[in-house]
Amino acid sequence: MSSDEKDFSGLEEKLGVTFKNIDLLNQAMVHRSYLNEHPDFRLGHNERLEFLGDAVLELVVTEYLYSNYPNPEGDMTNWRAALVNANTLSGICKDMGAEDYLFLSRGESKDSGTKARQYILANAFESIIGAIYLDGGYDVAKKFITERVLVKLPYILEHKLYLDPKSRFQEAAQEVAGVTPTYRVVDEKGPDHNKWFKIGVYLNDELVAEGEGSSKQEAQVQAAENGIKAKGW
Repeated sequence: MSSDEKDFSGLEEKLGVTFKNIDLLNQAMVHRSYLNEHPDFRLGHNERLEFLGDAVLELVVTEYLYSNYPNPEGDMTNWRAALVNANTLSGICKDMGAEDYLFLSRGESKDSGTKARQYILANAFESIIGAIYLDGGYDVAKKFITERVLVKLPYILEHKLYLDPKSRFQEAAQEVAGVTPTYRVVDEKGPDHNKWFKIGVYLNDELVAEGEGSSKQEAQVQAAENGIKAKGW
């Protein structure tokens, strides 16, 4: 497949950015796996653009927090982490419709909805920022980040998404029910080197939700996330 088989004008429209060098946007969507199957593809993968975009994103977000909030460094660090994590960035990337423009290997193309795809989308979003920065400069990149990423901050602050799920569930449980949640192993399978856990989160004797994972911590975090949804917190 040649690069010309994808029309990137539609993606430009979704981004609200017009590129002088459309190859930069094209390259931002090239995952390394695609080049393994198409070694003659005329552009490289997007990892260098991702490296650049990550730094631009962090600077713009940090500058905004510093200028608009008097909070201590610890608060701003947590808020920034919630804004630029894979969950947030992949969601923005997907909402923009950028997933349709990715160049992926056949194997990666089938993995839609997985954790791996989430990271590919988040990295592609950072690559897009790198491409915008190279093509249009800092102010254009800043405008894009402000409109796409920083608009998420009020929601993150209101719902305390800067806290990890276990902390959020505990804070809400103590505030609403006056109870500190506990976690108990419901099921455990597999040999020592490949364990699988199912863990329940309880308020007193009430089983609120369950979570699964390859470690107790992972299962507890999922249980807490499910508990927040179950309780509407």
